[in-house]
Amino acid sequence: MSLALFPLNTVLFPGCTLDLQIFEARYLDMIGRCMKQGEGFGVVCILEGEEVGAAASGCAVFGCEARITDFTQQDNGLLGIRVQGGRRFHVLGADVRQDQLIVADVEWLGEAPEQSLQDEDADLIALLKALAEHPMVEALNMGGEVSGRQSLANQLAYLLPFSELDKIDLLQLDDPQQRLDAIQALLDKLQGELFV
Repeated sequence: MSLALFPLNTVLFPGCTLDLQIFEARYLDMIGRCMKQGEGFGVVCILEGEEVGAAASGCAVFGCEARITDFTQQDNGLLGIRVQGGRRFHVLGADVRQDQLIVADVEWLGEAPEQSLQDEDADLIALLKALAEHPMVEALNMGGEVSGRQSLANQLAYLLPFSELDKIDLLQLDDPQQRLDAIQALLDKLQGELFV
């Protein structure tokens, strides 16, 4: 499967919302094609290089499909789009086109079936509800509603202030239980650092 990539300094997760401002010609063209064909594009985290200008020299090999859910012309005249995370993917190889757009061969990663929430998830659910009250999260219409453990893990991994490398590691995990355990371990580490 061939997929146009949009390297960013963030990690998108399935079911999560991201607002983007589009101004570079390569991405305006890409968004136009995606909207005409009803397709998404891939968001990968930049490991080396910049978001603007020449193609990023190093990107994560795991990413998330972005499906355009809304668009608007912003006050500054630029195109604003809202995307929602779709399927996760693994980059098998990539080429940089003449206009600096990166197009990759990807394989889609399977998702474990959604599992119902457990009593042991109560603290993490409470944390997500608290995060949902933050104005930046509210603006994304991510209200802390979860359909199960996969949804809970994805939203927490996306919203919590973990490093990009930690988030890439979380994105690679297929099993929601493993992802929730890893999130809890990262939270414990964060708390430990706060009280040192």
